[in-house]
Amino acid sequence: MPYAYDTSNIFARILRGEIPNKTVLETAHTLAFHDIAPKAPAHVLVIPKGPYVTYDHFCAEASDAEIVDFARACAQVCEMLGLSAADGGKGSRAITNAGEHGVQEVPHFHLHILGGRVIGRMIENA
Repeated sequence: MPYAYDTSNIFARILRGEIPNKTVLETAHTLAFHDIAPKAPAHVLVIPKGPYVTYDHFCAEASDAEIVDFARACAQVCEMLGLSAADGGKGSRAITNAGEHGVQEVPHFHLHILGGRVIGRMIENA
């Protein structure tokens, strides 16, 4: 399935420096920044710098270097925010949405890292 990347999406504009952000971490292939409408005391978005629409698109087409960089950046963000359960933090939740049924709002793959309080159950039984 081909993925059509919209170069005018807000994250592409952030990556081009057209829109400011509160950067938490920037690496060769990844940018992490505070969410402008946080849903928890800690709420950071982690995005690849490449033009990937969804998580599966990123996993299928990103280079090994991009994938490793992204994963390590996520770990660094958790450590920086004191959320890493391995380092004595109380943990976090990582969420990514894909497509219409996943209620994806921005067509650029992004991972939400939330923490600093109990987030609640992920999905309630219907």
